[in-house]
Formats: sequence, structure tokens, C-alpha cells
Amino acid sequence: MPPAHKIAFIGSHSVRKTNAVHSFAGAVGRSGRSVEVGREVVRFSPLGLNEGATPEAQLWVIVSQIQQELELRNRAEVLVLDRAVVDNFAYFLRATGGEDPFDVKPLVARWSQTYDLYVRIRPDTDLRADGVRSTNEKFRNDIEKILDLIVPRYVDPERLVEVWASEISEEFGWAGLVERLCGPPADVAAAKDQGRPLILEPTLFD
Repeated sequence: MPPAHKIAFIGSHSVRKTNAVHSFAGAVGRSGRSVEVGREVVRFSPLGLNEGATPEAQLWVIVSQIQQELELRNRAEVLVLDRAVVDNFAYFLRATGGEDPFDVKPLVARWSQTYDLYVRIRPDTDLRADGVRSTNEKFRNDIEKILDLIVPRYVDPERLVEVWASEISEEFGWAGLVERLCGPPADVAAAKDQGRPLILEPTLFD
């Protein structure tokens, strides 16, 4: 199977990314395509997370994000990701005070080009405790400010969609986003092809 169409839902924490990921994956399935979902890797970090995360902990997250994407990229037609390298890099920069002690910027820049589509979810909802992520509003605001700086640098604007957290629901227009990512369903594409006139190219024997 060729590499999947890859879409990443990005942003700070507690902005309903995971809800969006599963809603979108459901829409992909209903479109008749196979789908694989990548989980938020920081939840499995053995080195800590949130405000107290060290540069090494955030480096682990970036590397683990790439590893997960490599492992999943050939398992389905569409790969839906809860985060990408670029928003994990925002947490890294906060942990390092804006420095790059491990020289990961070239990797982040190159890997950020491997996504077919990004959906950045902006916060307009209250922080809610989930037992894992921080409920510190300043921390989330810090990440949003960093994202405002680095997303334009690393993400092609033609591949970026932005929505508000409050818009995320099952009723959101996921079908249009699926078509933008993958193209029209196979039956629609076939119907269009059947309607095209047959054009015969001249040969040496004409």
C-alpha cells in the first residue's frame, strides 16, 4: 500500500483536538476509505510533560511523533494524527527558552513538509482537567504565542485550515475536508472520467 494521505490536527492542549481527530476519522470511514489514527505521543512519555517538561522530554516527544508516523503510514489510505511535529516543537521551544540545543530545527522543517493537510484548532473554550494535561491558562497561552510564530514558518498556508475549538462537533463539515485531503470518492471520480470525450492521438500510421 502506498503512503497514506496524512492530516494532522494541531494546536495547544485542551482545544478538542482528540475529539476532532476521531470525528474526522469517522467521516473518512463513512467515505469508504480505510483510516488509521495516530495518538498524542506525549501521553506516553516516560520523562514528564506539561510545564515541568525538560528539553530532553520534549525531544523524546518529537522523535516519538516521527516514529509513530513512520510505523503507521502504510497501514491505511488515510492517516489522521493527534498532533504533528510542528506543535510538539512549540512545546520544545518553551522548554528550552527558545533555544535549539539538539539542532532539531532542520528536522522539524523537513518533516513538516510531509503532511498533506493541517487543521489548527484555536482555543475559545475553557480548560478542562483530563487527568493528564495542564489546566494552567498561561501555559496554554505561551504555546499559542509560539505557534503563532512558527506555524507560518513551517506550514505551507495552502495546506492549513484553521477552526475554533467551539466549532468541533460531529456536525462539522468533515466530508468537505475529507474530499480536500483525498479527492472525490472513487464512484464520483469514475463518473467524471466516463463523461470525458475520448481523444485519440495521431500515430505514425495515420
